[in-house]
Amino acid sequence: MIETDICVIGAGSGGLSVAAGAAQMGARVVLIEGHKMGGDCLNYGCVPSKALLAAGKAAAAQRRAFAGVAAGVPQIDYAGAKDHVAQVIAHIEPHDSQERFEGLGVTVIRDWARFTGPREVQAGGQTIRARRFVIATGSRPFIPPIPGVHDVPFLTNETIFDLREAPGHLLVIGGGPIGLEMAQAHRRLGCRVRVIEGASALGRDDPEAAALVLAKLRAEGVEIIEQAPVQRIGGRAGAIEVEVAGGTLFLGTHLLVAVGRQPALDRLGLQAAGIETERGAVKVDDRLRSTNRRVYAIGDAAGRGQFTHVAGYQAGVVIRALLFALPARARADHIPRVTYTDPELAQVGLTESEARARHGAALTVLRLGFDANDRALAEGHGEGLIKLMVHKGRPVGVTIAGPGAGEMIGLWSLALANRLKLGAIAATVFPYPTLQELSKRIAGAYFTPKLFDNPLIKRVVRGVQRWIP
Repeated sequence: MIETDICVIGAGSGGLSVAAGAAQMGARVVLIEGHKMGGDCLNYGCVPSKALLAAGKAAAAQRRAFAGVAAGVPQIDYAGAKDHVAQVIAHIEPHDSQERFEGLGVTVIRDWARFTGPREVQAGGQTIRARRFVIATGSRPFIPPIPGVHDVPFLTNETIFDLREAPGHLLVIGGGPIGLEMAQAHRRLGCRVRVIEGASALGRDDPEAAALVLAKLRAEGVEIIEQAPVQRIGGRAGAIEVEVAGGTLFLGTHLLVAVGRQPALDRLGLQAAGIETERGAVKVDDRLRSTNRRVYAIGDAAGRGQFTHVAGYQAGVVIRALLFALPARARADHIPRVTYTDPELAQVGLTESEARARHGAALTVLRLGFDANDRALAEGHGEGLIKLMVHKGRPVGVTIAGPGAGEMIGLWSLALANRLKLGAIAATVFPYPTLQELSKRIAGAYFTPKLFDNPLIKRVVRGVQRWIP
């Protein structure tokens, strides 16, 4: 029997944040991990995908002609690109390692955990009894029940990075962020790629911004088939067949299934602890507490956004509750999301359609193209869009499609998190020339008609000018 203050189940980004923070502030912590330290983000998600995208971006840069610079043909070594992926993971691994956390005073158990009661779990041949538990088990790829899918070899985001030879023709089922990021990376690394989406690609995002991204991918040679639900999968290794509604058959050498992820909860024995689930995730309240008051859930397991930064944010919320008994509550209105294609697509708060549905005629929508920014023009990146949704002088949502969108969205996340008025953005001085000036300019555009088209302001200015000696 191990008795502890906090037992964290899952050593992904959220679980590691809770364990490190709690241990360093004096709590007794047990951390249980049945697979790899670092979880999905380090081993199969954010880190390897961005490393592979970087290799693809380098290849695309060589192909791109620029003023005074001729385009070239990149010499691509697919295995070398995968070596880069492995090297990046290896460089980050020590920060998430068992040795580091044991050095912080955390008891680390490498096994699968299972609840045996409301305040006990078993793992590694031991029973752990804790004051509080945090479920941070992440998620796994969702494999849809398509006839034939299990009869052919297929890849997921957890296996595609193991490939050492470039696919000749990669078929991607799913036109969301994972599918499109991997599609563009592989296309730029010399593969033929076709994306098959049952509804609309990037369907969760603003259609105007999504169209910019999809147009760029198509221009690079990524085939994107929309409104094509998959009805059957067949063939064999090296000769995969995907049949969609209407009978059209697509052939490829490799298949990537990227239709989403589902919380990984099936090993936990939640019923023994009185923990209910909802839509496949742990049912939690705004404090991220489950139906068992001793058990919290964060990250993908809590079903409130499958992003590493969401798990990290929720870890902070839970730490305040566990260590200081503060009634901290998790928000979602200020959480950004980014699709790391080129161009990037970033969103925080409400999309235009969501904002119009909520605020109606009281909403103001502003648009500004990247061609209005000197830095974007200087670098040949005039195609892009920033869209701002404003209600009563405060931003309620921002959409950005263009280079650096993921970096730019952070300012707007800050604004929404702190409920800043647009005047705070308009008054900020950004270095010239930077893309972030677009944020200042679009914030200022909200005030333009109030200042320049206001007859009263003009009369006041004329009066002041006559009065000044």
